Amino acid sequence: MSRVPFYVLVGTLLAIGIVLTAFRYFHYDVPFTPGEQRQVWEVEAQINFDADNGPVRVDLALPANQPGFRLLTENTASSGYGLSYLRDDNARHAQWAIRQANGPQQLYYSAQFLVTDGEEAFLAEPPPLQRDIAWARPYDTAAREVIDQAHARSADAFTFTRELIKAFTDQRQGENARLLLSQYERPVLLTRLLNQADVHARIVSGLTLEDGRRRQALTSWLQVFENDKWVLINPRTGEQGKPENLLLWEAKGNAVLEVQGGSDSRVSFSMLRHNEPASVAVRNQFADDTLLNFSIHSLPIEEQALFKTILLIPIGALVVVLLRVLVGLETSGTFMPVLIALAFIQTTLLTGLVGFLLVVAVGLVIRSYLSRLNLLLVARVSAVIITVIAIISVFSVMAYRFGLNAGLTITFFPMIILSWTIERMSILWEEEGPKEVLKQGFGSLLTAVLAYLAMNNPWVRHITFNFLGVQLILMAVILLLGNYTGYRLLELRRFQPLAKDD
Repeated sequence: MSRVPFYVLVGTLLAIGIVLTAFRYFHYDVPFTPGEQRQVWEVEAQINFDADNGPVRVDLALPANQPGFRLLTENTASSGYGLSYLRDDNARHAQWAIRQANGPQQLYYSAQFLVTDGEEAFLAEPPPLQRDIAWARPYDTAAREVIDQAHARSADAFTFTRELIKAFTDQRQGENARLLLSQYERPVLLTRLLNQADVHARIVSGLTLEDGRRRQALTSWLQVFENDKWVLINPRTGEQGKPENLLLWEAKGNAVLEVQGGSDSRVSFSMLRHNEPASVAVRNQFADDTLLNFSIHSLPIEEQALFKTILLIPIGALVVVLLRVLVGLETSGTFMPVLIALAFIQTTLLTGLVGFLLVVAVGLVIRSYLSRLNLLLVARVSAVIITVIAIISVFSVMAYRFGLNAGLTITFFPMIILSWTIERMSILWEEEGPKEVLKQGFGSLLTAVLAYLAMNNPWVRHITFNFLGVQLILMAVILLLGNYTGYRLLELRRFQPLAKDD
């Protein structure tokens, strides 16, 4: 029978598992290592204005995801105001409205931003050129001379912008530059000059992030375009490029704050930097993205805690398959060691080993007495189950009386599995002798300990919980191991005499 469908199935599982895992890592920024911290900025915008005793509408431009920053959460505080989040021409803004307001007013907007590597592309459409630029005399002549001088010293739109800025610095400022600055603000003036020179440019507003700063204002930056590229240029210094701590608050050239029905409006910003676990930051970032971000995090906390343990079972199953198929270790029951390993996770390893040995040892003694009564199988196993429950109850009470609180965790052992283990070991004792019982008992205990060490590893627990694609990879590996038909490691002892003869 052809094995091609089998290998196609295994390859498909591996491919899907790897793609899902890589997608969660690269697209959703889920870390592979546990305990990783991510830097988060909390920014608060405070809007102040005086209402004119009538209807009021306030529009505040809002930042979007951009290189270096991703929006996690946003909240507002606006007593009595209606609030809507609007999007116009790919620009977001918050709009507050109220029918009647009078006197000083305060509105608040706060947002959390996750600091990212900042390598993703940030596409922006160039603004249209302003063709109707009008200069009063003698400003038209001064603008033309400044443009001609900068144009002769530049090679493209970016170097041309830098030369323009240099013309308005203190060191190189001439009469034309001083004349123009007396009439126009520097960012507005530079934008007019760039548009007159057929360079697409606009003013964007950015917030310089500094930990613990309060009542900060936005700064103006020039966004200059040429072909499919754009750069940010500081209109005060001519420095090119976006600083790492610059958050673009408004990147479309629109007004940051508009107030209708009020006067003396202003907006100031406060900011605070803190670190939080990467898993929390990612969960907040994609809390509503449930279709693509298919993960356990979308479940309630109680179910998440349950699945955090359940998703470890395939790791234990892989350990059992490795030890039984490749090593040839015998166990009492195929996957009984996995369930015992789960109990060890709840009880700690030392407490679990002592409890397991005590329960099995006492259970075997009582089971040997039940075998003399010649009971039917169902009745005998039921009696063993009741016996195991009684043993666990007695040990728990004794541990509590002696102040050994760790002994109370023995109740986490799977009682039905323990009962069947005792039953199988007892039958094996009668048929094969105590040597075989010790052999399989040691194999089961060793497998359970190794499975516990693998399942309780913080790195493994993190990976299995945050990357569901790993489950498909584990299945593919187990299917490949199930196709193994060679010698087991412990079977090689049969060839030891041949090695001595050589």
